[in-house]
Amino acid sequence: MSVMNIGQAAQASGISAKMVRHYEAVGLLPAAARTDAGYRQYGEGDVHTLRFIRHARDLGFSIVEIGELVSLWHDRKRPSRQVKSLAMAHITELEQKAQELLAMKATLEHLVHCCHGDDRPDCPILESLAAGTPALPAGRVMAPTSPRTRNRPSR
Repeated sequence: MSVMNIGQAAQASGISAKMVRHYEAVGLLPAAARTDAGYRQYGEGDVHTLRFIRHARDLGFSIVEIGELVSLWHDRKRPSRQVKSLAMAHITELEQKAQELLAMKATLEHLVHCCHGDDRPDCPILESLAAGTPALPAGRVMAPTSPRTRNRPSR
């Protein structure tokens, strides 16, 4: 088994040395062995765990969820239903986030459509942001409009 310093382990796993230290600090990675000079030393197993963590992060799992996944991964007697349940809950969270992103996109598209984008200073986008209530399309609550922009013909 080859021993690596933090830079080599980071490069081999595809994450930064800063994140290696962070994952160690939050308990996702066991504390590394140290040289007499205090340098961290990592083995192939540590790199494998770091890659696992990176893949889980790429899928959007939180640090807490990754902690659970790492624990389940190391437990060879785990029931797969626990892993599936965690993954299904994450899918639900991702679906919620996707809906929120689509709603933001629709709102912004609506605001862009309402803005003339010409030399005039009035802008429905800025007015909506200043009002604190974004204009929402498809029958949702609309931001208050100023008398200058109300009933203005669109181009």
